[in-house]
Amino acid sequence: MKQGLFATIVIIVALAISIYVYYNLLPDYIVKGGPLVILLLTLSIMVFTYVFERIFSLRKAQGKGSMTKFLKDVEDSLNNGDIDAAIEACNKQRGSMANVIRNGLERYKEVVKDSKIGAEKYMAEVQRAIEEATMLETPLLEKNLIVLSTISSISTMVGLLGTVIGMIRAFRALAHAGAPDAIQLSVGISEALINTAGGLIAAITGIIFYNYFVNKVDNFTYMIDEATSSIVQILNARQMNVK
Repeated sequence: MKQGLFATIVIIVALAISIYVYYNLLPDYIVKGGPLVILLLTLSIMVFTYVFERIFSLRKAQGKGSMTKFLKDVEDSLNNGDIDAAIEACNKQRGSMANVIRNGLERYKEVVKDSKIGAEKYMAEVQRAIEEATMLETPLLEKNLIVLSTISSISTMVGLLGTVIGMIRAFRALAHAGAPDAIQLSVGISEALINTAGGLIAAITGIIFYNYFVNKVDNFTYMIDEATSSIVQILNARQMNVK
């Protein structure tokens, strides 16, 4: 599913759920936060939607089984000179690391068969294939992180807007001649605090998970770099032995 279509569906569904919850399920004291509560609910639902999407996607990117065992199997196959077994292990793993390594191994098989390419250029071709595959996989790992960060920032601003609107209502109640309108004063303060709380909940959740996912992606890309570097060294050593 294209990212734009996915985002549109998430917004529409989140807004529909928020409207239903606002008018049917929320207690009265939260409803007094005003219509902006609907928008804050929508943003909160979107945050959790993208959090679950990232958890699922990153788990899928790790592939099947242990990455440590997978990398060991690939290295053992290469040390034994069995390129096809290493490629088959990549096909079984089906993760981002496996995709990058497979791309490099397949390129290695192609260039080795070409006698016109000098031996010194073999590794350069393999390294280029690995870099191209890494450039394709990295955006998939980082997908929707900017969206999650943006929603967190918007939630803060919407909560602040609700706070300001509530305080305006409260001060209007205080501005009446004679005794202040206690009911309008309490409604205004309640609206301000409810929107502040709603904005902070969505923003804090988004920021925590954004930083968590950024750290996880950084660690994952580091592991890919280390794994591919090890594979290139093994292939280089094998080519030197062949010479």
